[in-house]
Amino acid sequence: MIKAEWFFWLVGGVLLAMAAQMLADRTNPKRYGTAAFWGLLGAGFVYSTWVADKTAPAEPLGAAVLVMICLAGFGFTGRGTPRTATPAQRAADATRFGNRLFVPALTIPAVALICAVGVKRLHAGGEPVLEKGSETILGLGIGAVVALAVAMVMLREKRIAVPVHEGRSILEKAGWVLLLPQLLATLGAIFSVAGVGDQVRRITTAVLPDGSVFLAVVVYCVGMFLFTVVMGNGFAAFPVMTAAVGWPVLVQQAHGSAPGVMAVGMLAGFCGTLVTPMAANYNMVPAALLELTDQYGPIKAQLPTAFVLLACNIGIMSVFAV
Repeated sequence: MIKAEWFFWLVGGVLLAMAAQMLADRTNPKRYGTAAFWGLLGAGFVYSTWVADKTAPAEPLGAAVLVMICLAGFGFTGRGTPRTATPAQRAADATRFGNRLFVPALTIPAVALICAVGVKRLHAGGEPVLEKGSETILGLGIGAVVALAVAMVMLREKRIAVPVHEGRSILEKAGWVLLLPQLLATLGAIFSVAGVGDQVRRITTAVLPDGSVFLAVVVYCVGMFLFTVVMGNGFAAFPVMTAAVGWPVLVQQAHGSAPGVMAVGMLAGFCGTLVTPMAANYNMVPAALLELTDQYGPIKAQLPTAFVLLACNIGIMSVFAV
């Protein structure tokens, strides 16, 4: 059986290899801090296996996260000059291969779909080929490996160090913001356990007039929007606002459709994702990778769409969900 942990080990191993490259890159004036940051992340992917099995304490992972925050927060990470293709070589390859360059990228979702739909049903020796419940993430990992092989064959590249150098170049360009969504999602879980949702529920139920379902819909959708703007992640905002308004008011009191309320509520939260720099993977990372002169360019372009979609979600929930 192919286990999800193998995929996490592979990710950790790749990060550790990239950290070794960063450490050896003398063009980066902050190579030690950069290597330490990504090396700790790679080691965390491996060590967390034993934490999940409860055979190792979780405290070292927490300490590693604090060290990574200090490394990034105090400016100990930087960028080097990885040994990758020159702009002229990229332009020549683009002219030569044309739209075929999209083949490796399209390989990833194709393989992931095959694994999630077809391979999940296969068994060997009475056991499923893919670990049950992890078919999608395993499909993503297998798809990435297959896509890498396809790209190397298509481009006739025989050195595995070349894609590793290119990958660590992306890590250095984007920097610590790549981890912001995961940290914010964790923060949302902490808020939920701490009872923030219950406190928001008490405030909203005290303020909302009795029987005002439409106003409750507005509060839920706008709350999802605003919490997502603050926390940068709709999944982080969801448990807070759903515990506050979505479930107790719209589902239990107004007898709304739980699937409809939850689904449209998440869509309202995603509207907030479009307008916040806290959603680094959607807004800040693309600006950094494309080296845009205005790092807030994606947000400015998405503002009108975000507010129009928020109004549409409020209308859809009011008409079809409650």
